[in-house]
Amino acid sequence: MFGFRYIKSAPSDYLMQVRDGQVVREGAGLAFFYFAPRSTLVSVPTTVNEVPFMFEEITRDFQSVTLQGQVSFRISDPKLISQQMNYALLPNGNNASDEPEKLPLRVLNAVKAQFRGMLQELDLKGLLQATEQLAHSARQRLSNAPAIRELGLQVIDLSILAVKPTPETARALEAPVRETILKEADDATYGRRNAAIEQERIVKENELRSELSVEQKKREVQENRIESERALLEKRQQVQAQEMAGKVKLEQQNAELVALEGENERREAETRAYGIKTMADALQGMDARTLQSLTMANASPEAMMAMGFQNLADNAAKIGEFNFSPDLLRQLASKKA
Repeated sequence: MFGFRYIKSAPSDYLMQVRDGQVVREGAGLAFFYFAPRSTLVSVPTTVNEVPFMFEEITRDFQSVTLQGQVSFRISDPKLISQQMNYALLPNGNNASDEPEKLPLRVLNAVKAQFRGMLQELDLKGLLQATEQLAHSARQRLSNAPAIRELGLQVIDLSILAVKPTPETARALEAPVRETILKEADDATYGRRNAAIEQERIVKENELRSELSVEQKKREVQENRIESERALLEKRQQVQAQEMAGKVKLEQQNAELVALEGENERREAETRAYGIKTMADALQGMDARTLQSLTMANASPEAMMAMGFQNLADNAAKIGEFNFSPDLLRQLASKKA
C-alpha cells in the first residue's frame, strides 16, 4: 500500500536494506516494513552448502586419476560477498541475479585448482597411500586461497571419498599386490602344510619312540624271563648234579657192598669148601653103609622109613612076601596129611 511492503527473513538469512547506496538496516532473521521504491533488499544465506565434486587430474608421474569427494562451506561475511556478488531480491522474493547459483561452481573451481597443484607434486602410489593427508592439506590450502577468502567464505570440511586411477593402471597396480597376497597365501598354505608335516613327524617320532620303549621293555622282560629260566635251569642242573652225585655215591656204596658181599660169599664158599674138603678127607675110605648111617643119624622118622623102603626095594628079589599092617599105613597117611 502506497509502496510500503513487509518482509520477514529466516534466521539463517542475513538481510540488509540498502537505501541511496547506504545500508540502513541489516541482520539475521529480520522482519520489518520498508518503502519499496527507494529500498533495495539484499538477502545472503549463511547456511552450510555441501557440494560434491568429481574430476580428473594428472599426477607427477603422468597418471590420470579421478578424484571424488565433497566440500562443505558457508558464507561467513555476508557484507563482503554482497559487495562482489548480486544477492539483491526482487519484489517477489527471488534473487535478481543468477550469481548466487554460480557460487558452488566458483568454489569447485578453487578446489580443483588446489588439487591440481598438489597432485603435480605426488606420484600415483603416493597419492593412493596418502588420501587422508591429501584431503587435510587441500582443506588448509583452500581455506587460505584468495578466491575463497576474498568472497568471505569459510570452508567447513573437505573430504575425498575415492581416488580412482584408470582401469589399466589399477590392474597394473593391483598385480604386484595381488601377487604378493597370493604369495603370502601360498606361503601360509605351505607353512600350514609344513607345520602339519612337522606335527606328523613329531607324532611319528613319538610313536616310534613309544614302540622302541615297548620293544625295549619286552626285551627286558624276555631277558629277565630267560635269566630266570637260566637260573632255574642252573638250579635244576645243580639238583640233578647233586642227585647224580648221590646216585654215583650210592652206586659206589652198592658196588662196595656187592664187592663186600662177594668177598664174604667167596670167603664163606672157601670156608664151606674147606669144611667139605676136610669132611671128604675124613670120610675118604669109609664104605657106603657107614656113610649112609652117618647121614641118617639126624634124619627124621619119615626119612628113616623112606630109607627102609628103599632098602626093601633094593632087596625085593630076596624078599618073598612083605605085609604092611593097617596101623603102619594109617600112621604114614596121617604123617602125609
